[in-house]
Amino acid sequence: MAGGRNAAAAARGPGIVTISYAGYNRAWAAWIAGRLERHGQQVSLQRWDGNPGDDITRMLRDLLLAEGRVLIVLSEWYFRLGPRTNEEWNTALREVVPPNSDRFAAVSVTPAALPSAVASLGAADLWGLGSAEAERRLLGRLGITPARSSSADTLGGTAGPRFPLEQPAVWGGVPRRNTRFTGREQLLGDLHNQLSTAEPGAGVATLHGLSGVGKTHIATEYVYRFGPEYDAVWWVRASERGTLREKLAGLAPALGLVTGREYGERLRAVRDALRRGDPYFRWLVVLDGADQPEDVHDLVPTGPGHVLITSQNREWAEHNSALIEVPVYSRMESVAFVRRRAPRLDDADADKLADALGDLALALDQNAGALNDSAMPVDDYIELLRHGADVESGLKVAADFQMTYYTAFSILLNRLREDRPEAVDLLRLCVFFAPGPIPVRLLRDLSIRDLPEQLTGLMDDPLLWNAAISKLAQWAVVQSDPPESEDDEATGASEILQMHRLVYQAVRADMPAAEQNMYSQVVRKILAAADPGRPTDTRLWPRYAEIVPHLESSGALRSTNPDIQLTVVNCLRYLYMSGEYRAGLRIAAAAAEQWPHLMEPGHPRLWDLVNNRANMMRAMGDFTATEALDRDAFETLRADRGDQDLLTLRAANGLAADLRNLGRYDEGLEMARFVQDGYSRLVGEQDSRTLLAKNNTAVTYRLLGRYQDALDLDGQILEARRELLRARNISTLSSENSFAHDLRLLGRYDQATSVQERNAEVHRTVLGADNPQTLRAEHNLAQCYYRGGDRQRAAALMGRLLERCERVLGGTDPQTLRVAVTYSSFEREHGDLDRARDLSEFVLAQYRGQLGDKHPFSAGALGNHGLVLRAVGERQQSQIAVEDALAAMTRAVGADHPWTLGCALNASGARNFSGDPESAAALSRDTAELAAAQLGPHHPLTLSCRIALATDLRNLRKRQEADKIEEEALAALAGTLGAQHPHTVAARSRTRPYWDFEPFSS
Repeated sequence: MAGGRNAAAAARGPGIVTISYAGYNRAWAAWIAGRLERHGQQVSLQRWDGNPGDDITRMLRDLLLAEGRVLIVLSEWYFRLGPRTNEEWNTALREVVPPNSDRFAAVSVTPAALPSAVASLGAADLWGLGSAEAERRLLGRLGITPARSSSADTLGGTAGPRFPLEQPAVWGGVPRRNTRFTGREQLLGDLHNQLSTAEPGAGVATLHGLSGVGKTHIATEYVYRFGPEYDAVWWVRASERGTLREKLAGLAPALGLVTGREYGERLRAVRDALRRGDPYFRWLVVLDGADQPEDVHDLVPTGPGHVLITSQNREWAEHNSALIEVPVYSRMESVAFVRRRAPRLDDADADKLADALGDLALALDQNAGALNDSAMPVDDYIELLRHGADVESGLKVAADFQMTYYTAFSILLNRLREDRPEAVDLLRLCVFFAPGPIPVRLLRDLSIRDLPEQLTGLMDDPLLWNAAISKLAQWAVVQSDPPESEDDEATGASEILQMHRLVYQAVRADMPAAEQNMYSQVVRKILAAADPGRPTDTRLWPRYAEIVPHLESSGALRSTNPDIQLTVVNCLRYLYMSGEYRAGLRIAAAAAEQWPHLMEPGHPRLWDLVNNRANMMRAMGDFTATEALDRDAFETLRADRGDQDLLTLRAANGLAADLRNLGRYDEGLEMARFVQDGYSRLVGEQDSRTLLAKNNTAVTYRLLGRYQDALDLDGQILEARRELLRARNISTLSSENSFAHDLRLLGRYDQATSVQERNAEVHRTVLGADNPQTLRAEHNLAQCYYRGGDRQRAAALMGRLLERCERVLGGTDPQTLRVAVTYSSFEREHGDLDRARDLSEFVLAQYRGQLGDKHPFSAGALGNHGLVLRAVGERQQSQIAVEDALAAMTRAVGADHPWTLGCALNASGARNFSGDPESAAALSRDTAELAAAQLGPHHPLTLSCRIALATDLRNLRKRQEADKIEEEALAALAGTLGAQHPHTVAARSRTRPYWDFEPFSS
């Protein structure tokens, strides 16, 4: 078979060959390309790369998009993409290679075992051969007849890349290749491009980055990957000037230079030989660990070759070196590396470890090595790391770097302390902020009188401050993002500092307890000074977003300072208003562990904490827990302070919200009125707290089906909030959304849409597209479009909205479930029945699990599900569901609630379809009469009930009464909604109407 392929290739003659290779085998790919080009082939190099989620079958097929043949360079590294199992590779190879055997060829450059289906590639084995035999087998596999020049010396400087198994003529000091080397493909490519395109004498590049980030291993991989392009490679430890001079001088004998015994003379001869490119034009010198450029920069060789430097010191940029920043691993690289270092860990565990260690290569290597040698669960080990436990003694250190990353950071701190002590003072201050961005403005805004003596000079002297920042950045301890404008430069308004999380641990561990307390107090004062004091003002939310991440790390949650405690409360309020419920709940829970030990029982701040914590829990749907929390708070405060107390009323307001969410609307209304009356007496009708209480009364009216009462009260609140708070205030926008909602529920669709289009647009501008209140506003707008007959705009908005709610809030959040209910109804009528059923079943299960079978939302969701079952043809199950929904809704909210009337409308249809026209007509008549009394004779639901009644009467052959009722209802629909509205058109065509349940925000 292989011979047939070779003969076919020979018949074709010279052509195009695409070489697919793993980055680790770049030297082999380059040598193969050079050999093929000498024999007249056009060659394209294609590095085999991809992400864990990529389809390897598709990637193999993509290789065939190239013209000509595909030559795969096989090694174990080629199959580490992913990582994938051998069976996955075998499946992909069997599917792609045999049908395209004339296009694929392969060579093997490893003695390791490979997936069994590699046999389909008919690979030529090049491992362990000399260059001439390897070239003969390569050409034979591709069916290429050797050219006459093929016997030329393959080792000559002009013969292209060197054979990978043959070292350069000069090779010294190079560390062993790291067989676990992972990723860094783009960085290696950039480094090679930087050096290979440099002008003669300018080929100097510095790998710069934090200690432990992997600079030396990248340099080592560069040497092995691109070493065949050089005739001389010399590796020197360059941490000390004397060592560097001695090691460079040691290159003289290797170059064949005849010099005296004095190593200064040998050094001069080496530098001169390298400058001239004699005896070797293509040379590479690596200066590893050259952290003091001012001491050694004059020793850097020049000439036609290349110099590669590794350093923590970015000052090499001032000495004619290109600076290449080495970041921490990407998360994908971290996971792949940990899996190789500790095979017992799976992807999820590797991801957790990478997150805990900030993707720092050295820390990953040593900690993964320790985990691989122990049976400790990863979660337990990470908890030790997070609580600062001493794990250093168990770390696995490599033979070529026999110190832990803790020791490496300690050495760095000592160096900084000797060089610029104020930089260490700044570093100590920074580590009591959270890992991540630290706005410099926060540091600079604190009054000098609040600073300890050692920080006063630093903060008060811009030159000293900039020098400290520069020194930390120079040693890669911090990253400093410069100000965005010249106006910001003097104040540091937009300057950001960032540090790796392991630097935090190392610096804190280096500080005595007294100093830790002093610096953390300063940071807490900084945060309190930065608090603008108005968490409901959306314009100030960016300021709170800067403060919140640092509350825990600064010790603010343990502070007894009233100003700092107020800042914590304000941050919790901001988190609630901005929709960051999970973050807020985590901070509130942490504060709840500390504050009872710091304050007397009954302290107002403790009740502030209870209120904010309950708000967050309620927003996430934990209504039973919040009802217990709020009831306890209300009863305790009422007993201690009485009814006419602001704290008591606030607790009662939370309890009223809990009752509404639990479906206990009458109790909720009673409590809401109690709160409203109390605030009116204590702070007046126009106070924002009274308006909030009125708003909650209106919400309860809406849930009770008293839509006109809700509209009247919401209109008053909206006008008052516009006057008191202005139009773009978050509370005013909420009132406007409620007002439009009321209009829609009353059937005034055009008015509702007009109000809500503007409201949703301002929400997006003021709060952002992903704020929960914005999502509620857009949901209302989608429903306005739907009820108003604009199905196309409703569909586009509703589909996107559900995806955003799931992404931002989660699949089981109350708002997400509300959107899912309405989207299921829409899909049932206009879209995908399978999708409608999936959503309907999911929502019904969630409501039953979260709220119980007796809750109105569960009853309404069951009724909607019954309509889906009818649409898919399951009539019997549909009728059971619809009748059960009617009974449950009647028990939950009463017979005359609009929700119950809607369920009755659906039940009358089910009875009609099941052949019980008498019962259907009786139910339709009762429902129409109740709807007219509750909603008015021209409400869309009332008219739908009358259209249904006409249908049922017609089935009973009462045509005269049916025609009269239908005629009146059609005229009213045309007058209310318009002659071309979908409801009017459907009624005119005698399509039986139905009702979709819509859960309201409580």
